[in-house]
Amino acid sequence: MTAVGAILRPASAETLQSALASAYAYNPDLNQQRAGVRVHDESVAKAWSGLRPNASVIAGLGAQRTDLLVPTIRLPFTHERIYIHNDGNSNPQAVSVNVSQTIFDGGRTFNNVKKAESTVLSARANLRLTEQAILLNAATAYMDVLRDTAILSLRQNNIRVLELQLRNTQDSAAAGYLTETDVAQADAALSQARSDLYGAQARLKKSAATYHRIVGEEPKRLQPAGSVEKLLPRSVEEAVAIATAGHPGVEAAHHQVDVAQFAVHAAEADLLPSASVNGQLSQQNDFIFGLPGWRQFSYGVNVNFRVPLYQGGGDFASIRQAKEQVGQARFGVDSQMGDARANVVGSYASLEAAKLQMKSDRATVKAAELALNGVREEAKVGLRTTLDVLNAQQSLLHARVNTVVSQHDVVVASYAALSAIGRLSRQALNLDAEQYDPELHFEQVRGKFFGIDTP
Repeated sequence: MTAVGAILRPASAETLQSALASAYAYNPDLNQQRAGVRVHDESVAKAWSGLRPNASVIAGLGAQRTDLLVPTIRLPFTHERIYIHNDGNSNPQAVSVNVSQTIFDGGRTFNNVKKAESTVLSARANLRLTEQAILLNAATAYMDVLRDTAILSLRQNNIRVLELQLRNTQDSAAAGYLTETDVAQADAALSQARSDLYGAQARLKKSAATYHRIVGEEPKRLQPAGSVEKLLPRSVEEAVAIATAGHPGVEAAHHQVDVAQFAVHAAEADLLPSASVNGQLSQQNDFIFGLPGWRQFSYGVNVNFRVPLYQGGGDFASIRQAKEQVGQARFGVDSQMGDARANVVGSYASLEAAKLQMKSDRATVKAAELALNGVREEAKVGLRTTLDVLNAQQSLLHARVNTVVSQHDVVVASYAALSAIGRLSRQALNLDAEQYDPELHFEQVRGKFFGIDTP
């Protein structure tokens, strides 16, 4: 049993597993990131629109006043010009249907689709990063509440001990065995303990507020929790190999390289020929001189070819720029792999240090308990002063507080190490929460032609 567990052993309590499951399901930051992935899903459908048909209907209705004067023949003798005059009102109408279909666009659409799909995969990897961060924050918040609750309990118990110590000192001083100085020392120790208690209460309130923000509910009778060392690779070398190969940050960086490479191919499509088919169907009424009764119906199909020759050099600059972005993305992979290695080595070192610290603190508690018992016995026969007893009492208190802190640090460090290798997930922790599957929404929208409602 840990020191935290010795202090907190409720009959019915919340577990770290349930807190993590709640954070996985309801944390607003995590749900916001999931929504962000769904936003990226739609970019694939948008990219496919480059090879889908475009259709439109254009209709027009107007009011027109016409005054027509048409010259005709001249009279034989007077040579006077004869005119035909017509005037009137009309309502010209026109309707046309236009359809166009791209046949070939140099591969731009295909590469834009691949670019969008790689962006989606990168967003999913970043989602896993956020999941890890939320789970780690939830575990830390849980252990913070446990730690601060245990420390508060130790502070409260210390006050009870010091109050008893003060009463005994006052009684001994009244009997002439001790002096007023001894009473003042006991009183000062009690006042300091009360001050420490107020600080412990404030820290617990702050930890509880953080817990509520991350987990979504107030902490209630939290059960003791253990580390997840059993889920960690045995050696740092093995952990580094796992992290550099499959950490979500590294995966996201690799997908960004793919995004940049497909962007190069899409930019190169500007140098290639393209072809499209266009069809038009139209009808116009009262369109000639505004004379009622006129009708015109027409339709046609044409194939357009476009061969770019020179476009000011902007297309070449775009290609060079895209290639530089590929190099930048590759450097990003190297950076992420370096970060992954450093995080693994650092987290394993922190875990090992926390375990050694906990072992040392436990030994210190045992020694402090023996010392306090000895000082109390010696004080009874006048070999120790009240100050010696108070100092021994405080040494034991500090040792117990340090033990609570180191046990907290071991658990948190184990979760941090699991996060560093990229395996802090719902599946690894076997959380009782429904698995969020980003693939479901992606499949629902990737080939969607119509509709404005989200799945």
